[in-house]
Amino acid sequence: MEVRAIYKYAKISPFKAREVTREIQGLPVSAALDIVAYSPKKAAALVNKTLKSAVANAENNANLKVDGLVVKEAIVGEGPTMKRMMARARGSGSRILKRSSHIRIVLTDEIKIETRETRKAEQKAAKKKASEGKAEGEPAKAKGERPKTRAPRKLKK
Repeated sequence: MEVRAIYKYAKISPFKAREVTREIQGLPVSAALDIVAYSPKKAAALVNKTLKSAVANAENNANLKVDGLVVKEAIVGEGPTMKRMMARARGSGSRILKRSSHIRIVLTDEIKIETRETRKAEQKAAKKKASEGKAEGEPAKAKGERPKTRAPRKLKK
């Protein structure tokens, strides 16, 4: 079952908040809470608040156990932008954009729990498999051999 929490109109740029949400996506709730608790970024506090709200929704509304929950999605969308003016040289002005964002976190108990270590091991295995498949398809080159190039074009008279 899926449970979600949304923090609307957060006073932070979506670009800055996405750095934190990328880190917690696909992790168990306990690991995600640890990551955001020790992150020095402002966005981490906002994501932490939203994550705790999603956990409370899962416990109280859906009667789910916290141990089996996984962060399925952690998405940061763009909210409304406040436009302000700042005085510049020679009586001109420039625009300041104060961006806001909507943070949405979806928890589920249907996905297997995956840790950072298992994710890295899977990525290494996939990379190794891709490099082996690439090596089989190409002819073997001697070490230090230069790639073949075309012959130079003849100039027209």
